[in-house]
Amino acid sequence: MIEIIPAIDLMGGRCVRLSQGDFELPTTYSSEPLEMAARFETAGLRRLHIVDLDGARSGKLANLPVLESIANNTRLAIDFGGGIKTSNDVQAVFDAGAAMVNIGSAAVTTPDTFFEWVDHYGSEKVLLGADIRNGHLAINGWQTVTSIAIVPFLLEYFAMGVRRVFVTDVGVDGMLAGPALDPYRQIREAVPDLHLIASGGVRSLEDIRALETIGSSGVIVGKAIYEHRIDLENLREFMRSAGSGVK
Repeated sequence: MIEIIPAIDLMGGRCVRLSQGDFELPTTYSSEPLEMAARFETAGLRRLHIVDLDGARSGKLANLPVLESIANNTRLAIDFGGGIKTSNDVQAVFDAGAAMVNIGSAAVTTPDTFFEWVDHYGSEKVLLGADIRNGHLAINGWQTVTSIAIVPFLLEYFAMGVRRVFVTDVGVDGMLAGPALDPYRQIREAVPDLHLIASGGVRSLEDIRALETIGSSGVIVGKAIYEHRIDLENLREFMRSAGSGVK
């Protein structure tokens, strides 16, 4: 079944969500990220996706203490990204308790270094993050749209050893208008053996089912939970009925 991964986006140590990647349009949902993470764990979720938005914007890790707090007080397997630029940054994220690093901009701007991390830590611990606008990669906290098309990019990186990727369509992210299914279909057709995690726009359990139908291995869900479009108890029932082992 599809893996459901809740998201915590951090600004100033608080849980926020952006609309279409706009840093000027944050909505704060909680000042206690650990409390939110504990709610996810209680609901039977096993993974957590954390984005350090301050780090993504500044290019420097900013919310490691929050990561450490969640890692030390839950059993969630956390992937963490935002502001990771150097090997020291990667090691700092692992030292703070992350199970995986998620790498976006650095994978595009310094690919040699990125693949050194893949080789050193293993492809299961390095999660490629590909943010797209109109099918092209967006980097530097979604602020710079490149000329690099997503499908050729993923074909190249898969050939070089990448096995896990989450793709966020920034145009629908945070809008609760449904995921953009076409890019995910194109990726699945072009790179069928890639572990593809969809992100952006999810508003309902029906959206999750649609992503599972087209072959997404996982889905990141954020604003729909915070806005109570997807209730955690309903999510628990969804996972139980799908045979995920949730009790």
